[in-house]
Amino acid sequence: MGSQTPVKQETSPTVVHSVQKMSLLNISGEHYEEEEERPQAPIVASYNDRIRPLLDTVDSLRHLKIMQEGIQLPTIVVVGDQSSGKSSVLESLAGISLPRGQGICTRVPLIMRLQNHSNPVPELFLEFNGKVVPTDEEHIADAINLATEEIAGKGKGISNSPLTLVVKKMAVPDLTMVDLPGITRVPVHGQPEDIYEQISNIIMEFITPEESIILNVLSASVDFSTCESIRMSQRVDKTGQRTLAVVTKADRSPEGLLEKVTADDVNIGLGYVCVRNRIGDETYEEAREEEAKLFETNPQLSKINKSMVGIPVLAEKLVKIQATIIVKCLPEIVRKINDKLSANIEDLNKLPKHLNSVAEAMTSFMHILGSAKESLRKIILQGEFDEYPDSAEMHCTARLAEMLNQYSTDLQSKKY
Repeated sequence: MGSQTPVKQETSPTVVHSVQKMSLLNISGEHYEEEEERPQAPIVASYNDRIRPLLDTVDSLRHLKIMQEGIQLPTIVVVGDQSSGKSSVLESLAGISLPRGQGICTRVPLIMRLQNHSNPVPELFLEFNGKVVPTDEEHIADAINLATEEIAGKGKGISNSPLTLVVKKMAVPDLTMVDLPGITRVPVHGQPEDIYEQISNIIMEFITPEESIILNVLSASVDFSTCESIRMSQRVDKTGQRTLAVVTKADRSPEGLLEKVTADDVNIGLGYVCVRNRIGDETYEEAREEEAKLFETNPQLSKINKSMVGIPVLAEKLVKIQATIIVKCLPEIVRKINDKLSANIEDLNKLPKHLNSVAEAMTSFMHILGSAKESLRKIILQGEFDEYPDSAEMHCTARLAEMLNQYSTDLQSKKY
């Protein structure tokens, strides 16, 4: 009983306070335009400081595992076919190197929490299995591989248990994204035969909730309509109103790309962003310079609207979309949390109090016995079943009808 008050004080007011901040943040398209003239660091929008409190609130709720209570959180979910360039996009946004290799590199849902950081020394750490493991940029890929092995085993199988990567670094956008395993239909040596079904189930679990924003990563070299990730997202988001597409490898397949992203045959409601993947030993700054040059000078790619090209544009779009979905969903999340909290407190209040003597135990027992007798009297004698509104077998009328039906069946089965 003593745990009721701390739960209420630690969870509900914190969330409510963050929701109240939304009116002060005034996050709207109009406000964005006013702020765009302020100095900006590379791929960092100037409104990060106003979005950060909201994002911290959602991250805290995710850390509290409220999704296990059936309460969905606004999430940017990154999906794509294997070798679509998904890792390259995430690396460019985070400014770090992720695991690479043959086959499926992402074997567990990777929650990436990016936070713009004023300190020139980056802070990176992993959270999984109830522990926090610090790392650095040089060893991050190895650290992710080790954590993945601990979660999903040393083979090539996958797991739906998440791994969280926190990146606090200068010039990164304030974003939280969930990177899911790349879609593959043919299992390679060491992978389970039902690898496609396993990956599909994980992806559908994350993209089905209305609170999820789907970041669909597509290669410029393929027909978008044949991509398995597009087919999956269309199953849960037919109009595409919560799907954003990122087209990678634009430098390798520039022919016809303008027509692909303008025709939009696959209903991408939040639009397209075309990007160039980092090549070789390029730094992330060099890669962005080469990307900007590509979309300025290439005969085909230079025709694409500048609001649809480049990692900085992608970062800005994601931050805006993220802010919008959080502002939209957070009040309803607060309501659901308070409802759950009230229901749990009500259940706790129904539990017997701590009994210190035989007399108190007898008094409590007699009270329980009296309550049971009263319930039986209401159900059997009066036909009242308000104590069990959702339990048909407790309703006297339903049970009586069942008994009469059984009696009729028995009677007709008798042979005279």
